[in-house]
Amino acid sequence: MKDYTLSIIIPCYNEKNSIHAIVNRVLQSPIPNKEIIIVDDKSTDGTSEILDRDIAPLVSKVIHHSLNQGKGGALRTGFQHATGDVVIIQDADLEYDPNEYPLVVEPVINGECDVCYGSRFLGQPAKGYMVNQLANRFLTVLSNLFTHLHLTDMETCYKCFKRDIIQAVDIKENRFGFEPEITAKVARMGVRIKEVPISYHPRTNEEGKKIGFKDGLRAIYCILKYRNG
Repeated sequence: MKDYTLSIIIPCYNEKNSIHAIVNRVLQSPIPNKEIIIVDDKSTDGTSEILDRDIAPLVSKVIHHSLNQGKGGALRTGFQHATGDVVIIQDADLEYDPNEYPLVVEPVINGECDVCYGSRFLGQPAKGYMVNQLANRFLTVLSNLFTHLHLTDMETCYKCFKRDIIQAVDIKENRFGFEPEITAKVARMGVRIKEVPISYHPRTNEEGKKIGFKDGLRAIYCILKYRNG
């Protein structure tokens, strides 16, 4: 697939301090044909106004939720609107580098796999809070136990899918339970899944990191709930 379009789905909630920067980085990323879809999940800090005033003319679509649904809900909306050949998730913070899209996208485009995860841990030292590192590793190991995959980073943001695959998944989870849910469901589909190493620049809780202890408990619940797909 030499000429392709990449749909970039950006779920967004209260990111007024980073939304300009991340959109600029996405626009400058080394993918010629991009469809950029931002889903604003009922932000309350002025992000919605920034999107309409400054960002909407620069991207393909800005979609506003009338009710806050969570990351999974925002992604579900974004996937429904995607028209590209392949789809990747981009968080609205600055933890992941859009210049690395080719690392995650090209294995799918080249036919090496159907789904590619960008791992923050594969062949490199982990970064961020130690408790988050341990939680991520535990959740990944638990997920692998039921999916029979050999992932190192199930919770990563950078997940790339052939569009027909992600649009065939009935996503139920609204918050961060999306990560184990989608992993379990694509594993049950029998598609080819690959991991590649990516860089990671973790932000602190003070800088707006949103995932917390309750989300970890929900992830465990979702791993067990969706263990059969």
